[in-house]
Amino acid sequence: MNDAGIRCGIDVGGTNTDGVLLDPRATDAPNCGILAYHKSPTTPNPSDGIEECIRKLLEEAKVDASQVASLTIGTTHFINAVIEKDSARLAPVAVIRLCGPFSRECYPGIDWPSDLASLICAHVGFVDGGLEIDGDIIRDVVEEQVAEQCRIIREKGINAVVVNGIFAPSDLVEKQEERVGEWVAKYLPQADVVLSKHVANLGFIERENAALLNASILPFARATIASFERAARTLRLRCPVFLTQNDGTLLPAALAGRVPIRTFNSGPTNSMCGAAFLVRHELGASTVARKALLVADVGGTTTDVGMLLVSGLPRQAAAVTDVAGIRMNFSCPDVKRRVLSSPPTPRAIGLGGGSIVRKAPGQPLSIGPDSVGLRIQTSALVFGGAVPTATDYAVAASAVDLAIGDAARVPNSVRADVEEYRAVLKAMLEGIIDRMKTNADDIDVLLVGGGAVLVEDGTKLKGASKVIKPKYSGVANAIVTLYLHACGAAIARVSGTVDTVRPTTDKTTQQVLDEVSQMAVERAVENGARRETVELAEIDVIPVPYVANKARVIVKAIGDFDFSRPPPSAATSADLDAASAPSAQPIDKRPLDRLPTSAPPADTVETLEAYRPHVSATREWKIAERDLEWISLGCYILGTGGGGTPYPDFVRVREMMRRGATVRVISVDDLPDDARVGCGGGMGSPTVSIEKLSGDEMIDAQRAVYAIVGGKPDAFVLLEIGGGNGLQGFLLGASCNMDVPTVDGDWMGRAYPTGWQTTPIVLGGDGAKAMPNAISDGNGNVMNEATSEKMVERAFRAALAEMGSMVGFAKAPFTGKETKAWAVRNTVSLSWRIGRAVALCRARSEMDAVADVIVDAVGGPDTARVLFRGKIVAVERKLIKGHVYGEVTIAGADGTPFAGAALKIPFKNENLVATRVGADGTETVLASVPDLISVSDAASGEALGTPDYRYGLHVFVLGITAAEQWTSTARGIALGGPAGFGLDLEYVPLGVFKAPRSVIDEYAPQ
Repeated sequence: MNDAGIRCGIDVGGTNTDGVLLDPRATDAPNCGILAYHKSPTTPNPSDGIEECIRKLLEEAKVDASQVASLTIGTTHFINAVIEKDSARLAPVAVIRLCGPFSRECYPGIDWPSDLASLICAHVGFVDGGLEIDGDIIRDVVEEQVAEQCRIIREKGINAVVVNGIFAPSDLVEKQEERVGEWVAKYLPQADVVLSKHVANLGFIERENAALLNASILPFARATIASFERAARTLRLRCPVFLTQNDGTLLPAALAGRVPIRTFNSGPTNSMCGAAFLVRHELGASTVARKALLVADVGGTTTDVGMLLVSGLPRQAAAVTDVAGIRMNFSCPDVKRRVLSSPPTPRAIGLGGGSIVRKAPGQPLSIGPDSVGLRIQTSALVFGGAVPTATDYAVAASAVDLAIGDAARVPNSVRADVEEYRAVLKAMLEGIIDRMKTNADDIDVLLVGGGAVLVEDGTKLKGASKVIKPKYSGVANAIVTLYLHACGAAIARVSGTVDTVRPTTDKTTQQVLDEVSQMAVERAVENGARRETVELAEIDVIPVPYVANKARVIVKAIGDFDFSRPPPSAATSADLDAASAPSAQPIDKRPLDRLPTSAPPADTVETLEAYRPHVSATREWKIAERDLEWISLGCYILGTGGGGTPYPDFVRVREMMRRGATVRVISVDDLPDDARVGCGGGMGSPTVSIEKLSGDEMIDAQRAVYAIVGGKPDAFVLLEIGGGNGLQGFLLGASCNMDVPTVDGDWMGRAYPTGWQTTPIVLGGDGAKAMPNAISDGNGNVMNEATSEKMVERAFRAALAEMGSMVGFAKAPFTGKETKAWAVRNTVSLSWRIGRAVALCRARSEMDAVADVIVDAVGGPDTARVLFRGKIVAVERKLIKGHVYGEVTIAGADGTPFAGAALKIPFKNENLVATRVGADGTETVLASVPDLISVSDAASGEALGTPDYRYGLHVFVLGITAAEQWTSTARGIALGGPAGFGLDLEYVPLGVFKAPRSVIDEYAPQ
């Protein structure tokens, strides 16, 4: 196949189908090599519209079909099927989990909207299987167990099966998912079988969610892709067909038919890459190839802004992706979307051609957030309507005829406000540019999309070195024949990604990296790349805490598509038949028996402000679902980078509550002196906790302790409020488990890396030990007994590596009197208040203020402060004696008091010190342990754990004064301050500690 032939790009949107015909040999010409372009309404059957679009392009350009070397299609049809919850396009799916005794309380779809879960999540079978993080087998897979699950799946009439194994992406030797997939194919020969490792990376819940959606959409996706191929064959095209993928590379149609989920978020990517191609004429190909670019795609109802990196790929989002309320972890572009919606989303700023513009007497002009949307040609003033829109103001402001409607219909009242409109529009664009940039330097900004006309030619924006609207910008999304080589030819690019945990015992980190890089290269070649063109686009090495000689390695390789290979087809005769049918027939949906039985109503500002927690006359706080969510948010912020994400524990406790379990919290002050106050939680690597979901290890450890001491506890106190352990008291004390309340307090007031950095050791001395202790791996192995808390730490850490690097632990009870003397009080209440602050800012669309609102919730500026705002520009990590040591560097955000400065934060699992580096190199320590230093995502308010630190993330850094148990004595500062981490630094208090206000005291009936 000639790789220098004509390229055809089609973007099938919900409103319009855009097409472009491109000659890559003429990209330096004034027309950028574009031979023809066409825009028409999207047809009910997209293949009809594609066929008509291609026919128009060929006719206009006078090009024979035989000259077309590739057809690339971008489509929103697959993601729309999920968002619209279309039962005709979504098939029921069964999951076979290779998990042994783990993950059984967090069934598939547990965190989904209930209507989507009822459509898709039809069966789950828990069978033996799964690996530990070090590659050891949890349980080997058993064919008889799989055969029994296949029998049940057949009886339920389900024709799609997901196989999901613990640490499957790292399974390069046992290949458990592959073996089980072969057995499923043997017993269910007509079923679609999806292996989770082929869909997404580490993160058990998120990977399974992605695999479920992928399996559910497969029949519809195959039929749709077959219709695309049929349209091409009808026009006598004999070229390969590609679909655009989320990360900016292409998928051959055959592969897209197996993993259609990789196309879900390709829309913004299409526009970004098309814009970069179009701007070559203004900037020059060599300039585009060596600099990052910011792209704003202004549509009729949204503005998407993303960054193209020097690699030619869009900058990827570091956090999980949310599609229709479902968390997933596959690669997606980091795009800030300003959505026109009512009520507004947390990031809602209306900026589109249909945005409604309001100007009341004496009030400032506003743009959006609501829009006339598709009604613009009947509602806008220039079209004879009665609604002032951004398009009307753009027509009035423009010095040239935009050829949009009738400019004479714009009244003088609108023309009088043109200058204010320009100022508001400019401020909106400058704000999003600042949020997206990764350093203080100005950056070239490209404007594309049908709404790009809103911005006048010659407009200057703060933070933008140039503002460019390329020729043909209205169809940039159809120019999906990606990136450029020095020869000037547009080359289709494909990729391969590996995310795995590898041993470093007998090899250097570089040797391991070389091995994984070669694996990524081979995957790119398997996906169609020419080997000699493959390059490494992304590399990340993350040491794994508490796991000896292991590192998580993530590598992405990209290369040019090999056109010499015969184009594979994704279509079968059955797919073509399905593509010919007007629509698929609804399938009998048989949901899981354990779908959520109740859920709270959607949050609004009014409901959140009016909400009051339920505290009884006996001063027991009955935790509701909203309380749990807020506490979970607050726990991770108090984790100061460590403790692991509370999300898996949040989902599990929420499900227990939805099934009727009661979770109670009591005040420390209400404990009788002779009460037995237990303690327990999780110990180990956060990397394990995102993959090996809890089994019964927490309860098993408690049973082991109380089998020795007798009886059961009267209450639980948290070991640490920070991170996932902040919810363990709820799990253990729930009415369906040990049925005792959790105390509103903990032994740290934050998260610390070791079990002996606790307030009982600070205030009670080395003799304040709670013996016996016990740990359980949830797989039948339990250990207990030691002579001191430090020996507990040493013995358990040594055993940890042989027990899967994640265990549940339990301590013998303290007395109520000891708890009242030593606990950090009201930290559950503090977490609740922090989470509530974040939730209110989201509901009010005031995320720029979230850091200051959290400061107020914690106790005000005397107790807490915003230490810094900016963007992560560097991260270093290394593993020493089981702990991850590293340093993150944050560059100050433009337009803030931090511009021109940087903040450096060394960490040992948790953040240790915050040092500001001025423009002149002067260093000033702003905070240090035991005070809390917390880094959060500026866009969402979510805390970032130290494993989440990624280049380019926009963050704010909070400093919170530590509890007085740590700061009032020399022993507390020695154990929990800089010296406790080997730092030669004198502790200077950040502020004055203010005891958190008790929710129970505030809301109990008087």
